[in-house]
Amino acid sequence: ILSQQHHYRKKLSVSTQKAALRKNLLERRDETSADLRDISSKKIYQNLKQIDAYNTSQNIACYFPIGSEINTQEIMLDILEKGKNLLLPRITENDIVFHIITNLEKLEEGSFGIMEPRNDYKKAVKIDCILVPTIAISKSGIRLGYGKGYYDRFLSTTKAVKISLTYSKQIIKSIPNDAYDIKMDWIVTEDEIIKTR
Repeated sequence: ILSQQHHYRKKLSVSTQKAALRKNLLERRDETSADLRDISSKKIYQNLKQIDAYNTSQNIACYFPIGSEINTQEIMLDILEKGKNLLLPRITENDIVFHIITNLEKLEEGSFGIMEPRNDYKKAVKIDCILVPTIAISKSGIRLGYGKGYYDRFLSTTKAVKISLTYSKQIIKSIPNDAYDIKMDWIVTEDEIIKTR
């Protein structure tokens, strides 16, 4: 029982630390001007295209940006133009499910105001590479997400190459983590490409 209590306290303190860090780093990211966001997003897109795992993948999971996130529009169009399968997430009950998208017109507003595939789109069976939204990340690949756990739960079930897209200023020394956190394989910012393993 004591070790259970200790585990519970540790878990609580990790999530409390993460919540404070998340608030702080989201505020910092939200200060990014629209112009700088566009310039950085273009550079991130160019850097992403230098990663073999991205170029050789046929089934690529991406996401529709919200708020001050990296603009992924060009990336999504690039995937479609190359005749690859673009997979976008839909929140279904407590899980994230990826659907194959043929164009960006037929999306609907889903959970948290994010544009999502309609439910009648075919579900993705295979994912080769997944681009992951990130609030902050350490150079070792520990990611700070939005705290809902959708991505961590999903990432623990896939062998896809995991690529975090983020601004350079969101790379921090360390992030409190527990056993549930899944490491990213790559970090792509406007300034650099980091292989974490």
